[in-house]
Amino acid sequence: MSKITFLGAGSTVFAKNVLGDVMMTPALQGFELALYDIDPQRLKDSEQMLLNLKETLRSTCRIKAYSDRKEALRGAKYVVNAIQVGGYEPCTVTDFEVPKKYGLRQTIGDTVGIGGVFRALRTIPVMLDFARDMQEVCPDAWFLNYTNPMAVLTNVMITHGGIKTVGLCHSVQVCVPDLFRHLGMDATGVQSKIAGINHMAWLLEVTKDGVDLYPEIKRRAREKQKEKHYDMVRFELMFKFGFYVTESSEHNAEYHPYFIKSTHPELIEQLNIPLDEYPRRCVNQIESWKRMREELVNNKQLQHERTHEYASYIFEAMETNVPFKIGGNVMNTGLITNLPKEACVEVPCLVDRSGVQPTYIGDLPPQLAALNRTNINTQLLTIEAAITRKREHVYHAAMLDPHTAAELTLDEIVALCDDLIEAHGDWLPKFH
Repeated sequence: MSKITFLGAGSTVFAKNVLGDVMMTPALQGFELALYDIDPQRLKDSEQMLLNLKETLRSTCRIKAYSDRKEALRGAKYVVNAIQVGGYEPCTVTDFEVPKKYGLRQTIGDTVGIGGVFRALRTIPVMLDFARDMQEVCPDAWFLNYTNPMAVLTNVMITHGGIKTVGLCHSVQVCVPDLFRHLGMDATGVQSKIAGINHMAWLLEVTKDGVDLYPEIKRRAREKQKEKHYDMVRFELMFKFGFYVTESSEHNAEYHPYFIKSTHPELIEQLNIPLDEYPRRCVNQIESWKRMREELVNNKQLQHERTHEYASYIFEAMETNVPFKIGGNVMNTGLITNLPKEACVEVPCLVDRSGVQPTYIGDLPPQLAALNRTNINTQLLTIEAAITRKREHVYHAAMLDPHTAAELTLDEIVALCDDLIEAHGDWLPKFH
């Protein structure tokens, strides 16, 4: 029996989406769906929810929860990763509250920025533990990473873990549909080309019947920008740098030095930037879970419709050899020629029985590559800090982060990193 292992299966809603999709896919019937989580109650909840779903979907997949991670992984053909090390409390709270003492404000804090750096530093050791287990019990498995910071963690699993990995993010999938919906345009028959790095990939081409749609997009966006809306930062970036970026305005507000500035507090209001957005979402999710738990976990008539999550389509393409196209995060093996080979990039990939085959892009427009490199610098130094355990590289990662560097002096950055290392305590490895 083939096996799909889900790490972080206590993410019940996400497990429902991914594994519900699997149970609806003919080519994946008969698979064992192995569940693992460090929270026994959440694991039990997800198991019960999936057993209910199995009955309503009449799936022949087998649901099994494991308390032993290595046993959950043993013999797996595919592994899905959706963990969050340290959760909302204490770690996300720490990521946001300690920097505030230095006047450093964030929106999401999960990719780069000081919050992204520390999320990576506490997650990388756990991911490498996964890799060691996989090398022992399922060395040929494909690892689908959904956890942020996406580029850093996917990079580490491939280069230091030695595991076949692809990073999957929603932003590429929804980029064009959401943009067109927002501007009142019809996305039917639109062709697009997207490439860059995770959370900062670029809509390089967007056409319909051979006609470039960018002029109309920019015209409508300029009209839209006269009123308050949720995507103002992205539109500003498009006006100044020429291209639309895949990830949301709240994320991009903290990837660049231009938007959250103590010297220009008016920009927060002017560009509708939601400070502390991620902690707010976490609190809302915790509250909504309390309300949803009963209807998800104990609902014997639980229904599911196949979602747009990539996972089941990737498994299906690999099992059937019918190709499927995704936007995937992979190492830059000459794919984007003006970004470093050490970087993890986000490019179109073809998936079939041969695995994940990324496509060649060539050079990005120079200004876009330059923006990408500002974030890649911090990503690579974060990896260096995690692998060498050298405290100086933690400082370097933070010093080279565009938003952190725009707000704080070198000495303030060092002091902030020291405070965060102390506040996180045992959630982090020991740095020297």
